[in-house]
Amino acid sequence: MSNMTYFDELKRTMEWVAEQQNTLFVGQTVAGPGTFMFQTLRDLPKEKTLEMPINESFQMQFTIGLALAGYTPISVYPRQNFLLLATADMVNMLDKIPAISDNKVLPKMIIRVASGPYKPVHPGHQHIGNYAEGFKKLFDWIEVVELEEPEDVFPTYKHALEREDNRATLIIEHGNYYNDK
Repeated sequence: MSNMTYFDELKRTMEWVAEQQNTLFVGQTVAGPGTFMFQTLRDLPKEKTLEMPINESFQMQFTIGLALAGYTPISVYPRQNFLLLATADMVNMLDKIPAISDNKVLPKMIIRVASGPYKPVHPGHQHIGNYAEGFKKLFDWIEVVELEEPEDVFPTYKHALEREDNRATLIIEHGNYYNDK
């Protein structure tokens, strides 16, 4: 296996995802700096990124629309604490579209989120939450995957992008691993 770090694998993987047809990165600090996650996106082609205002619910609704229109959006939320603001849209819309449509509409998308790093500087408790277990209990159709090791990064995103069942995938990264692993 490679000696790539967690960060290196994320950066390499995001560049690979951007090369795939119909992918679009949507979210806060996807087109410009502002959070630790941007460093993994900094070399993406600008036409593959769409910066969003800080409006988490609108962002989720917008990316669901992109998925319904045939794109494979990667909806980026730098902190799980703030993804909670879009959780109603995930539970009541994205997760229910297959059931409502009798499995005729399967909006494949990737939701990329992290538990924020608490070192070298602790940003406050509202930035470091990990709600993976809660998310797993909320969804019937959306798959929730936590990225623990560098070697898991590429296969997880590749599977989410190429999955034939077209399920949406919530991929949870850990901000502290960007420098630790």
